[in-house]
Amino acid sequence: MRGPTLALLSLAAFGLSGCLAKTALDVATAPVKVASKAVDLATTSQSEADEKRGREIRKREERLGQLARQRDKLEKRCIEGERRACNEAAQVNAELQALLPRVPVEPDEPR
Repeated sequence: MRGPTLALLSLAAFGLSGCLAKTALDVATAPVKVASKAVDLATTSQSEADEKRGREIRKREERLGQLARQRDKLEKRCIEGERRACNEAAQVNAELQALLPRVPVEPDEPR
C-alpha cells in the first residue's frame, strides 16, 4: 500500500514543481508586461496618428461644405432683398475663410 502512495506522492511533487516554476516565471515577467503595456498606451503609432489626422481633415472638409451651402442660401436671400441674410452671409463667409487655410490642398495629379 505504501508503494503506490509513494509513487503518487512523487508524481504529484513533480507536477507541482512545474506549476510553481510557471508561477515564478509569471511573477518575474509581470512588471515587464505591465511596463510594456503602459508604454504602448502612452505612445501613438504612426498609423494611429495618420487615422486621427484623416478624421480631422474630413471633419473640416465637411464643415467647409456645410458653410458653403449655408452661405449660398443666405446670398440668394440677400439678393432677394433680405438685409438680415446679407449680414448672416458675411458672418458665414468669414468663418469659411478662417477655416480654409486649415484644410490641406490635394496635389494635382502628375501629367
